[in-house]
Amino acid sequence: MAKRDYYEVLGVDKNASEDDIKKAFKKAAMKYHPDRFANASDAEKKEAEEKFKEVNEAYQVLSDSKRKQQYDQFGHAAFEPGGAGFSDFDPNSFDFGDIFSNIFGGGSSGFGGFEGFSGFGGSSRRSYVEPGNDLRYNLEITLEEAAKGVEKTIKYKRDGKCEFCNGTGAEDGKTKTCPTCNGQGTIRTQQRTILGVMQSQTICPDCHGTGKVPEKKCKHCHGTGTAKEIVEKKINVPAGIDDGQKLKYTGLGEASQNGGPNGDLYIVIRIKPHDIFIREGENLYCEVPISYATAVLGGEVEVPTLNGKKTVKVPEGTESGKLLKISGEGIKSLRGYGKGDIIVKFTIETPKKLTDKQKELLQKFEESLSDKNYEQKTSFIKKVKKFFKDVID
Repeated sequence: MAKRDYYEVLGVDKNASEDDIKKAFKKAAMKYHPDRFANASDAEKKEAEEKFKEVNEAYQVLSDSKRKQQYDQFGHAAFEPGGAGFSDFDPNSFDFGDIFSNIFGGGSSGFGGFEGFSGFGGSSRRSYVEPGNDLRYNLEITLEEAAKGVEKTIKYKRDGKCEFCNGTGAEDGKTKTCPTCNGQGTIRTQQRTILGVMQSQTICPDCHGTGKVPEKKCKHCHGTGTAKEIVEKKINVPAGIDDGQKLKYTGLGEASQNGGPNGDLYIVIRIKPHDIFIREGENLYCEVPISYATAVLGGEVEVPTLNGKKTVKVPEGTESGKLLKISGEGIKSLRGYGKGDIIVKFTIETPKKLTDKQKELLQKFEESLSDKNYEQKTSFIKKVKKFFKDVID
């Protein structure tokens, strides 16, 4: 089934402010809150679950200025594989508790305490398993590697699963009911406010949401279920990636302390400065010095590209700062829409350390020129004369 327009999902127009988008999300989130469906049928709960996912996905995009811009330009295609926003957007990676905490504050939505996504399916909060922490890895690559794509092997340290207790934290795998939360996995607190009694829920700090703790802690990991390890991983960097963009690798982050899934690894791309090119999006810019004679008479010069040298023509009478475009020699688009260009800026190099003979020849050449050979100079002098004449008059 085709995805609905995100603006339609939240019931706002494209010119809606951040505050309007937040208010629209709050209204929709309240509508599909699990407490409203506690006594509903399984089919109704499932429908509400899907609606909430749809609302959340729309909010994730429209509440983020960068993602919103990408969506406005490319639609849903921006977040598909190869799209402009694909590398840093996962519509399924969200936590309902965090969402309500951010929107409503204090971990409560004004209902009887929000217990997470489990409220839709009728399961208890104790079934929650807290994932491991996400990790960030800065990967430095060259401009050439970014342009053509590259395979890299990275090494990093993380908290992995303890091999002696298989990540349970319990020696011999034996556990007991957590005394802190009485096996509930969460700790509920109440606070009186001017609006009445507000309830909030947090994950139990001792059992991390499982409701169970080791009868005897593993002596190797001291009950954490994790141990330090070094991971070596080959990754593929796609052609066209830009500085600051991220690659997400699910499950390559740190291990959970309660047998849950690993966190994710986010690889942030850093592109080394280049000696010749400056990158702007999919285009490359470079300055090419030419001699005074070439600028005057025209000629050919060799220009560097990422695929080797390319000979281009310099038009007769080229002025310093003139731009020349070499089509299709830039960076490949991540969206698969061709390649950018190389923009060459010609700069005329003034000769230095002239001999007396060269100076003499240059002086004679200069004396042989007339006003018609210097259009800009002649035009400027006329403007100056007119300026002073107007001032005197």
